[in-house]
Amino acid sequence: MELRTMRYFLAAAREENITRAAELLHVTQSALSKQLKALEDELEKNCLCAAVIDISKWCGNNMDKLHLEGSFRLSYNGSLFVKEGLGYLLTFEHLIDTSPDSGLAFRPLTPKLETKMYLIWKKYQVFTPIAERLLEMLKAELSA
Repeated sequence: MELRTMRYFLAAAREENITRAAELLHVTQSALSKQLKALEDELEKNCLCAAVIDISKWCGNNMDKLHLEGSFRLSYNGSLFVKEGLGYLLTFEHLIDTSPDSGLAFRPLTPKLETKMYLIWKKYQVFTPIAERLLEMLKAELSA
C-alpha cells in the first residue's frame, strides 16, 4: 500500500464525501475513486461504506424503505436534531444522554448488530492529558 493511497483514504473518511476530499487533495474525483477502489481491492474490503453495509445487514429487505438523511461525527449533534423531531439517530449505546429528563430513549436494534471499531493515531502523536488518560484506559480494558 502506498502512503499516498492512505492519505487519500484518510481524506475521504474525514470528509465523508469523495468530492470534497478530491478538492482538498487537488485531484479529480475519478482519480480519487480509482485509488480508493484499488485500496479496497487490495484489502478485499469496502472501506468507506461499512456503516451502510451494517445497516443493510440489520434491516434486510427493508433497506429501500429507509431514508438515510446524513451522518454525524458526534452523536450529541444528531441528538439535537432528534429532540427537534427531525428524525431518528442510529448510534452506539451510552454516547448520548438518555436519562428520563433528556427526552430521548435508546432502543437497541433487533437482531443485535455488532461492528468492529478501530482506534488509529499517529506514531508520535502528542495527546492532551485527558486524551492520554482515555487512551491508557482503553488499552487496559482491551488488553484484559
